[in-house]
Amino acid sequence: MARLQGKVAWVTGAGSGIGEAAALKLAEEGAALVLTGRRQAPLDAVAAKVRAAGGTAEVQPADLMEAEAVKAVGGFIGQRFGRLDILVNNAGLNITPRRWAVLTTEGVDELVRGNLASAFYCVTVALPFMRAQKDGVLIHTASMAGRVVSPLSGAGYTAAKHGVVAMSHTINMEEGVNGIRSCVVCPGEVATPILDKRPNPLSAEDRARMVQSADVGDLIRYVACLPPHVVLNEVWINPTWNRSYVAAMAAKL
Repeated sequence: MARLQGKVAWVTGAGSGIGEAAALKLAEEGAALVLTGRRQAPLDAVAAKVRAAGGTAEVQPADLMEAEAVKAVGGFIGQRFGRLDILVNNAGLNITPRRWAVLTTEGVDELVRGNLASAFYCVTVALPFMRAQKDGVLIHTASMAGRVVSPLSGAGYTAAKHGVVAMSHTINMEEGVNGIRSCVVCPGEVATPILDKRPNPLSAEDRARMVQSADVGDLIRYVACLPPHVVLNEVWINPTWNRSYVAAMAAKL
């Protein structure tokens, strides 16, 4: 039985990677989808997959770094569905010149707006729907960089994702009394297009060892289907072949 039948899910960063995987998994459970990202064509492709399987998907492209664009998507959700049950707050980005030696003010602005401000904007749009319903779940894609500081992801991305983790916990503190649950997902290395921004290219073998988008999509589906009296505050998902662990073991040897 479709566990999310009658529910509406807004998925950001839905055109590829984790967002696409999450959208497809939620559609399998019967949720009606609103798909948002910056590029129309990938969103249309995901929507076509959902519809081909008998699901409902609406495409709402937007630059989530722009507050007014986020509000406009919220307005569409209100007019089209009149409710919002699930927010998959997944949009994010990284840049190649990420080390302090090459980081610019423009790069800082892109990283903070693309990973933190955009996430906050989406939450402010989602919460009024959920408060009115006394029910709703928000699932945020952060990163292990939001918990572990290392030079790999860069200072700006790391700081922004730490902010996303903190944001999610504060939602539970304030909104749990309204029946609203917030979960922050912290993936380690995931084989998604964001890896193409790495300063050092990764091999196909490296990517195959990583967590795959479908793995995180399955996790998001699990969180979305939990009963209303349960909140999974935070979850880490990592590859078994964890390169930081492997490097630590090699250093000991």
